[in-house]
Amino acid sequence: MASIIKLRQLNTFDRLHFTSSHHFQPRHFSSILNPDSNTPLSSKDKSRAALTLLKTEKNPQRITEICRAASLTPESHLDRLAFSIAISKLTGLKYFDGIHNFIQELLQTRPDLKNEKFIAHAIIYYGQAGLLDHAFQLFDKMPQLGVDQNAKSLNALLFSCMLAKRYDEAKRVYLEFPGRYGVKINLDTYNTVIKSFCESGLSGSSFSVIAEMVRKNCKPNATTFGTLIAGFYKEEKFEEVGKVLEMMRKYEVPIGIATYNTRIQSLCKLKKTEEANELLDGLLLSGMKPNSVTYCHLIHGYCKEGKLDEAKNLFNKMINSGFKPNSDCYFTLISYMCKAGDFEAALTVCKQSMEKDWVPNFSTMKLLVAGLANSSKVQEARELVEQIKERFPKNLQTWNEIEEHLSKSVDT
Repeated sequence: MASIIKLRQLNTFDRLHFTSSHHFQPRHFSSILNPDSNTPLSSKDKSRAALTLLKTEKNPQRITEICRAASLTPESHLDRLAFSIAISKLTGLKYFDGIHNFIQELLQTRPDLKNEKFIAHAIIYYGQAGLLDHAFQLFDKMPQLGVDQNAKSLNALLFSCMLAKRYDEAKRVYLEFPGRYGVKINLDTYNTVIKSFCESGLSGSSFSVIAEMVRKNCKPNATTFGTLIAGFYKEEKFEEVGKVLEMMRKYEVPIGIATYNTRIQSLCKLKKTEEANELLDGLLLSGMKPNSVTYCHLIHGYCKEGKLDEAKNLFNKMINSGFKPNSDCYFTLISYMCKAGDFEAALTVCKQSMEKDWVPNFSTMKLLVAGLANSSKVQEARELVEQIKERFPKNLQTWNEIEEHLSKSVDT
C-alpha cells in the first residue's frame, strides 16, 4: 500500500520508469549533465552538455536519459542537432523499439511538444531511423493530438520517406496525400519531391513536377534548379544540365554563385576537378565573385584526386584573396597531407586551424603526431600532444601513452 502511495506522488516519467522496471527507482537526470556540480544549468548549457555526451555515448538507455535530462525542444538549433545525433546513435545500435517508445513518451508526457513543429520533427526522426510505418501513423493521428495536417507536416513526411530511401513512398505521398488530407502543397513540397527524384536516379521525372508548379503559379527558385543540376551531374547527363540553365533564364531565376558552387561541387564529386576549376576561371572572367565555399569544394576535389600541390596552391590563393576556409576545409587538407606523408605542411595548416579552435579528429591528429615523430620532428610532435591534452582531457590516457612512446623514441 505504501508503495502505491509513493507511486502516485511521482512525476509522469518516474511512473513510466517504475512500471517498466517493476520497482521503485527515482531518477535525478540533471546529474547526468553535470555530475561534478550541484549548480543548476541553463537551457543552453544543458543542450551543450547533452551534445558533448551524446557524441561519445554508446549505451542506448543512457542516450535517451541524456535527452530527457536536457529537456530538448525543436525550438533550439542545438536541441534539434542533439535529437538528430541521438536518433542516429540509437539507429546504429538497432534500438528501434526504444526510439518509438521514446518519441511516444515525449508526446504523452511533454505538453510543450504537442505542437506542429515537434510532430514534424518526430516524423523526420522516424524516417531517419527507417521506421517509416511509425512516421505514417503519426501523420495520420495528428488531429487526435490537436494538430491538423498541413504543408509543413506533409513535407516532413516526404523528407522522412527520402531519409528512409523509400522513394516510391515519397512519390505516393506527393500524388495521393494532398487530396486525401486536404493539404495545400507549397514550394518546399515541390522541392522535396524533386530532391527525392534526383536522389533515386530519376532526375528527368522532375521536369513534370516543374511543369505542375508553373500550372499552379508556384514559381521555381534557385533551390529547385540547383537540386536538379546536381541530380543530372550525378547521373552524368551533362546535356541536361544545359537545359536546366536555359530553364532558369526562361523563368528569370538568377544564375548566381550558389548555382556555380553546385556545379563545381558536382564536378569535383565526379573527379573532374580540372573542369570545375575552369568553371571558376569563367566565373571570374564574367565579373562574378566566388566565395569560400567555391574554393573549399575545389580543394576537397583536388585532395580526393591526390593532387595535393594544386590543393595547397588553391588554399594559399584562397587565404591571400581574403577568403576564410571553414573547419572542414582545414581538416580535409590536413588529413590528405598526412596520408601523403607531407607532415611538415600538415603541421603548418594544423596550427592555423587550432588557432581558430578547430582541431581535427583523433585519427588525423594521431597520424600527424606519428608522422612528425618518424620524420625526426619529435619535439614538434610532443608540443602538439601537449596542446591536444589541454583541449581534450577525455582522451588524456591515450595521449599520455602516445607521449610516453615519443619519450622512448627520443631516448633511443
